[in-house]
Amino acid sequence: MTLALPQHDPAPRRDSAPPPAAGRTPGPDVDPDVRPSRPRVLSIAGTDPTGGAGIQADLKSFAAHGAYGMAVTTALVAQNTHGVRSVHVPGPAFLREQLDAVSDDVEIDAVKIGMVADEANAREIGAWLDALAAARSDGGLPRPWVVLDPVMVATSGHRLLDPGAEQAVRDLAARADVVTPNLPELAVLAGRDVATTWDDALAQAASYAAASGAVVLLKGGHLTGATSPDALVVPAGPSPDDAPTVTTFDAERVDTPHTHGTGCSLSAALAALRPQRQSWEDAAREAKEWLTGALRGGAALRVGTGRGPVDHLHASSPVVPR
Repeated sequence: MTLALPQHDPAPRRDSAPPPAAGRTPGPDVDPDVRPSRPRVLSIAGTDPTGGAGIQADLKSFAAHGAYGMAVTTALVAQNTHGVRSVHVPGPAFLREQLDAVSDDVEIDAVKIGMVADEANAREIGAWLDALAAARSDGGLPRPWVVLDPVMVATSGHRLLDPGAEQAVRDLAARADVVTPNLPELAVLAGRDVATTWDDALAQAASYAAASGAVVLLKGGHLTGATSPDALVVPAGPSPDDAPTVTTFDAERVDTPHTHGTGCSLSAALAALRPQRQSWEDAAREAKEWLTGALRGGAALRVGTGRGPVDHLHASSPVVPR
């Protein structure tokens, strides 16, 4: 299936810190010509009271990579390491109030979008991103980097969103710099069956990247084998001679059941790293290495009796034997 999506056209960014937004006065300790000490990264996602996924995992991932984390909640989720019990969605009006409260006050360097919960929320996030990009452009400011983790399929394989919401997530991809689907999510986005081989997955990712205009960070964790590959798939440029660029990141597969929140955590790490690195390739390679270590450290946390979380702080805060 061919997806008719608007082409991705990111606004230019600058290496130096931009001046404060028009009409704003910096605080007494703020020099507008000095870059912030840390990138300011916003998570837009649902919650996880056990801390392994959602905005709780995102904030840990941001901190692990030296970013100042902020969070806007799309849904309140009653879940633990065994699964989801119930979901409460406050609705798009309150979601927009949260989003505007952050962007009216804070210059955001990167945004990570996770669980949108429903179509109305997804459309509101898209409208906010459009308004933010327009306001930043009018002020001569770069828009934030945007990473979309398309939370569309449960671990059980069940679809989490109705068709309208799925299309709204596809539309969000047109506003994102990078989309980070696992194999079942990629199949939904591309309108195909779930890939069962790495070659099939790469072909789907290349096709979807061309359709959406976004870079795809393809995650191969659902496959089997001694290694767990990921790949950064960059769509072809405007020239007829241009071809998609594929960079593969291999890692030894970590044999562990403690994988709760890995997708959230990887995409959050990517969003936190991109303002600090020269390219998506550099950011993705570092995020992949970090997640492999986080997977290895998950069991020692002893959080929950089901599929436990990864250890987000394995590198920055080593465990001290007791």
